[in-house]
Amino acid sequence: MRTTTADTSRPEIAYVLLLAQAIFWMVAGLSALPFVLGGEIHMLGLGLATLLMALGACLVSIGILWRRRWARRVAIWFEAACLVGSALQLLLPIGANHGPVGLLTNVALPAAAIWLLWGRRTRAVFG
Repeated sequence: MRTTTADTSRPEIAYVLLLAQAIFWMVAGLSALPFVLGGEIHMLGLGLATLLMALGACLVSIGILWRRRWARRVAIWFEAACLVGSALQLLLPIGANHGPVGLLTNVALPAAAIWLLWGRRTRAVFG
């Protein structure tokens, strides 16, 4: 059986990955907010910035599900920026998490999303 470009389920899988990433960021942003009560005022800005990133990832994932061309471009750039940030976290000695969970959420998830959204077959679906 021959599949056509409209039969690919790559956008739906990318939607799920981006939504999972948005949930991870939302949890991280919400868990930073109680530190403000302890006197860490700068955590308010970090928590709100993380929540805004989660909102952006959620909106882009909805755009991918609706097959919007802008959402595909934004998601690829968004995930590439995440990979650059993850590479900096892994290379710089700043005390970041280098375990398997950090590698899966910071490296594997963005790389998989880029792989799913890259290529002619996926580009044809977003036309």
